[in-house]
Amino acid sequence: MARFDFPRWQLTTRGVVAPDERLPALQTLAMGAQHAVAMFGATVLMPLLMGLDPNLSVLMSGVGTLLFFIVTGGRVPSYLGSSAAFVGGVVAVTGFSGHGLNPHIDIALGGIVACGAVYTLAGLVVMRLGTRWIERLMPPAVTGAVVMAIGLNLAPVAIRSVSGSPFEGWMALITVLCLSLVAVFTRGALQRLPILIGLIAACLLYALFTNLLGLGAPVDVSLLEKAAWFGLPHITAPTFNGQAVMLIAPVAIILIAENLGHLKAVAGMTGRNMDPYIGRAFVGDGLATLLSGSLGGSGVTTYAENIGVMAVTRVYSTLVFVAAAAIAIALGFSPKFGALVHMLPAPVIGGASIVVFGLIAVAGARIWSQHRVDLSENGNLIMVAVTLVLGAGDFSLSLGGFTLGGIGTATFGAILLNAILNYRQKVPAAPVPQDS
Repeated sequence: MARFDFPRWQLTTRGVVAPDERLPALQTLAMGAQHAVAMFGATVLMPLLMGLDPNLSVLMSGVGTLLFFIVTGGRVPSYLGSSAAFVGGVVAVTGFSGHGLNPHIDIALGGIVACGAVYTLAGLVVMRLGTRWIERLMPPAVTGAVVMAIGLNLAPVAIRSVSGSPFEGWMALITVLCLSLVAVFTRGALQRLPILIGLIAACLLYALFTNLLGLGAPVDVSLLEKAAWFGLPHITAPTFNGQAVMLIAPVAIILIAENLGHLKAVAGMTGRNMDPYIGRAFVGDGLATLLSGSLGGSGVTTYAENIGVMAVTRVYSTLVFVAAAAIAIALGFSPKFGALVHMLPAPVIGGASIVVFGLIAVAGARIWSQHRVDLSENGNLIMVAVTLVLGAGDFSLSLGGFTLGGIGTATFGAILLNAILNYRQKVPAAPVPQDS
């Protein structure tokens, strides 16, 4: 049974820093800033792709991380940032074009709140029954197929966002190149921040091509100059729509699989058994998603980027994430920060989305590889094939007054097909009668 008391963080100044240890205050703050930078690229990009207020999303990532810290008793080192798994569902139910604020975001927020509720409920069940039922319902073959289907479902969104003019298309490819070069050829901390560093490089090139050479719409800095340093973010109340709930709530399945994988990775790095805290981690993540959606923010999840920072620094103190959360909250209350984010050129965002959505798809294949999923088995092969076509083709089904979109049909289709096609492997074969 997981302990519900907070650890007594012991001060240490050298070597590996365990989750229940702490650095001096200034070093803790510096490490927190590094984690805030690590989450920055994706946590800002995902809200922009969905038309959310980036100030509010960053603010809620900080609040959600603090909530996660409390629910897990300060024993699981993780940061909660905006999840890419919500992008497809939000775009599908709102018809968002990919630029500016989403005028119909309230409909999607209802689905995000429902997803958070489902996720929280799953966490409570795990606290009671353990994780075996999840592993049987969603083995790696299923989760890999669903993750890949989400990435493929988002591909048309990324391409349409950079198809307005030849310059936009070329600028998107330059952005892809910037992110790729940072990810492959840099080392150390820079390699852990490919989205952030790549976006900065792409924006500088965009300003060179437009403001100096006149090849496209120039970067407008007037909003940044006029924005105040401190102010409240824009809050939006959710509207509950059955179709939106049916489409977005199943994202909880992806968040469960993602969080479970991250906890296993953290356990391997820290040498601590995280299994007793899996249910509480699900509840913390679910409540953070529910709270964020209730106010107008994105659904959240644990971040691989921050796990990467821990792997490099070997500092696993959970108090570092409290410092990172405080920095995110401070940024969320700064309209000048929001204005800076909105200065990101649309072709640059489109190029970054090509990389991010592609990485989501490839993450599915990575799950198969890590768990040695055998695609030569007909059950796995057919389940994966059908799931990918349903997701990539955005296959929809009408159920009474509801319409289940491509991500929903792919998710539920993968679970059902796996249960049906692999049933014979789960049921012991009947004994063969012996000749007398």
